[in-house]
Amino acid sequence: MRSAVTRLIRSSSPVVSPSRLSAANLLKNNNGKAFLSEDASKRVEEPFKVEEAETVKVPPPSPDKLLVLGGNGFVGSHVCKEALDKGFTVASLNRSGKPSISESWADKVIWNKGNLLEPDSLKDIMEGVSAVVSCVGGFGSNSYMYKINGTANINAISVAAEKGIKRFVYVSAADFGFVNYLLQGYYEGKRATEAELLSKFTYGGVILRPGFIHGTRRVGSVKIPLGLVGSPMQMVLQSAKPLTRLPLVGPLLTPPVSVASVAKVAVRAATDPVFPPGIVDVYGIMRYSDQK
Repeated sequence: MRSAVTRLIRSSSPVVSPSRLSAANLLKNNNGKAFLSEDASKRVEEPFKVEEAETVKVPPPSPDKLLVLGGNGFVGSHVCKEALDKGFTVASLNRSGKPSISESWADKVIWNKGNLLEPDSLKDIMEGVSAVVSCVGGFGSNSYMYKINGTANINAISVAAEKGIKRFVYVSAADFGFVNYLLQGYYEGKRATEAELLSKFTYGGVILRPGFIHGTRRVGSVKIPLGLVGSPMQMVLQSAKPLTRLPLVGPLLTPPVSVASVAKVAVRAATDPVFPPGIVDVYGIMRYSDQK
């Protein structure tokens, strides 16, 4: 009987797991030894049917959507262009909607009408946004400077946190010693914004602190080549970091940085999940912008 069972098992081409043999298909002889019933052996000899699984088409992930606050300004326009060049969807905010910019990149930006001093106008604009970059700032009286550099940005941070946006990048400014007292509202507003950002975005908030930002700046129809002054100063001062520790005059020796570098680092900080949160000074901006 043992040889019969052996021949029966060897004659079945597929290998069968014991778990596929139910108790109903196992019979016992007089000696208590189990063997396969004739009906079970027929089923074992039948090959298994393997059907090809249906291919499911999964759409590629949509690109990150960046909201650039102050996108029509000097720094903000370069952030928009940098993000578009990287393939991101870019939206921006303006009190009157789309600004009168004749450059081609402006047609690729989704322009929204809103006011940072009216938080309710920001809620719909931040739907579907993955990160925010704020380049909002301005000069004027102390009260005005605090409102633009402080209150407006704080409102944006609060709404972004409520919407569950993961990353927020704020383009602030380096300390310039006694100049801070001359522009008190400007710096108090920026430092208040920084404190709010670090509080609401502990793991996704990045603060950039550039000094003088150089590049070609457009004022109306006039282009001002700030790089003619800023670029040589950057080359000289970027190697003189110890001098910035001198009392009174030290902060004035903070090297300028190009607007292209600031934009590059801002976009990377907004879209790279491993970019470390916290404050990035001008030397960090130059270092990150040199990285590929």
